[in-house]
Amino acid sequence: MAPVASKGLHRRIHDVVLRIPRGRVATYGQVARIARLPGHARLVGYALHSTPAGKNIPWQRVVNAQGAISLRGENAERQRRLLEREGIRFDSRGRIPLASFQWRPTGKRVGS
Repeated sequence: MAPVASKGLHRRIHDVVLRIPRGRVATYGQVARIARLPGHARLVGYALHSTPAGKNIPWQRVVNAQGAISLRGENAERQRRLLEREGIRFDSRGRIPLASFQWRPTGKRVGS
């Protein structure tokens, strides 16, 4: 079981990811900044990877800073399918044009 501090950080990350609307994506670094964890993009990845089964977190909406899927193999294919079902398009290099599909949140940051 994760330490209490880690659970709290993961919850902040999950709260941000839950705000990403259908048809939009955010980068790991962007999620970290909004969760008031600047510089901790990898923690976002760990938090999403360790999400308990049955929790409905739209993990597929988080991509790397280049707009690419960071997962490999079947997981990458699954993430791409889920995003395409939401209307997100990929360019010829397999990247999402962030200028068109990146989430631009308004309002308060998590934890403020």
